Amino acid sequence: MDSCIMISMTVGIGLLGAVLGSFAGAQVWRLRAWQLKQDKAAGEKIDAAEWKKLKPLVGKKLKQDRSQCLSCHHDLAWKDLIPVFSWLRFGGKCRYCKAKIGYTEILLELGLGALFALSVWFWPESFSDLGLLRVVVWLSALVPLTILFVYDLRWSILPDIAMWPFVALGGIFVATRFITSSDIVGLLMTLSGAVAILSGLYLVLYAISKGEWIGFGDVKLGLGLALFLADWKLAFLCLFAANLLGTLMVLPGMVRGTLDRKAKVPFGPLLIVGFLLTWFIGPEIIRGLFPLI
Repeated sequence: MDSCIMISMTVGIGLLGAVLGSFAGAQVWRLRAWQLKQDKAAGEKIDAAEWKKLKPLVGKKLKQDRSQCLSCHHDLAWKDLIPVFSWLRFGGKCRYCKAKIGYTEILLELGLGALFALSVWFWPESFSDLGLLRVVVWLSALVPLTILFVYDLRWSILPDIAMWPFVALGGIFVATRFITSSDIVGLLMTLSGAVAILSGLYLVLYAISKGEWIGFGDVKLGLGLALFLADWKLAFLCLFAANLLGTLMVLPGMVRGTLDRKAKVPFGPLLIVGFLLTWFIGPEIIRGLFPLI
């Protein structure tokens, strides 16, 4: 492909990613509002201040469901919703009430935009036939994966409403690999190994601890990640990277005594970061460590 066309396409896809990053951020708050409503209806104790803040997001019809400021609940105009630019233009504050928006929104827009651009630029196959389908499925999967990352990081929950679309897209992605594979048995075996490492292992830990050590959401997330990686070596590398990142984050706090040994750390975001690192650089690492495998 001509370099100018490739650059233009990468920039365009990156801008699309930024738009979808803004969308993902909005959906996180809508999901949280829905979750609080469900918990309240079930008689569970919820944060009253959080519910008051998010309650206006619940129960609106689709055509009335406009993006709004979470502080003053003013409907946002198009000029408030331009990815990155609007945040910078208004100093990270609401244009109407001047309340701080926070950094989550702009980080999501920049992050998903960068992931989209990098995915296209480093895509290892041609953009034709099943190759095009695979890249579309991959980019689509990054949106629910982003929602899962933020939601678990904030509230230590991996909501099914974002999880199952991600797993389903993983199923479509791996199905296209079977269509083009010349070694169906080999692919099935290495896929099974990946599922066992990233999902089966967590299922065992979940069963043994009865949900104390790990949540069932991590089991489902591991399944989705395994379907995309479809390689036991990459799955092992993903798991290793996630645990290494977790250790590097937790150990300093434990040494200083600022983090209790029984403190629960959401593992979903670590798995997702490990997965993305493995997706982009894992094959090179595997080829370097195991050149004959």
